[in-house]
Amino acid sequence: MNFKTFSNQIVKVENLELPGAKSHFKMEPELRKIMRKENPLLGNSPKKAAVMALFYPSTTGATQLLLILRKTYKGVHSNQIGFPGGKVEKSDKDLKETALRETEEEVGAWAEAITVVRPLTQVYIPPSNFMVYPFLGLYPNPKPFKIQEEEVESLVEVDLRDFMNPNNVIEQRLSTSYAQNILVPAFKLNGYTVWGATAMMLNEIKDLLQKLF
Repeated sequence: MNFKTFSNQIVKVENLELPGAKSHFKMEPELRKIMRKENPLLGNSPKKAAVMALFYPSTTGATQLLLILRKTYKGVHSNQIGFPGGKVEKSDKDLKETALRETEEEVGAWAEAITVVRPLTQVYIPPSNFMVYPFLGLYPNPKPFKIQEEEVESLVEVDLRDFMNPNNVIEQRLSTSYAQNILVPAFKLNGYTVWGATAMMLNEIKDLLQKLF
């Protein structure tokens, strides 16, 4: 889809009710359901993070969504696909500022050039005890991206058509730093398996877009 058409329509999501958990749970791994029940959020004092689902035009004007491949490190989210974003800092005035600041730091997208359309539904991540707050943003005049090499391995630029294609929703067995051979619902995008909290947030975005297009 042409980005101009997309950006004219996407502002309408401000008036839509967020599907929230209904969308999230469609892409929730079975292991997460168990962890959520055994280790409920109440009393955990989760850390906070904010991320940006950033839509922008390709060089040909087609709509794309930006994801990143994180570096391999000693942690539960090592070498996974996610949104640009990160932890709340004391200097951030609010969660939106966190998402904008982290997006600029990680991929070089100028915060002042991003239009934040709306916040989306937060997702709790039991393995790392984080509450993640996603935002939907537009980057209509993108400058060349520049990755933060300490944290980002590479960019994953997803065409909107591929994201919305139902054939790219799959189930796959994989192993993580905290579990082996688990079956997870996932998106298959640009050859990568996108699962867990990122897939849950993506599914809310997809459900919202299906109401508009």
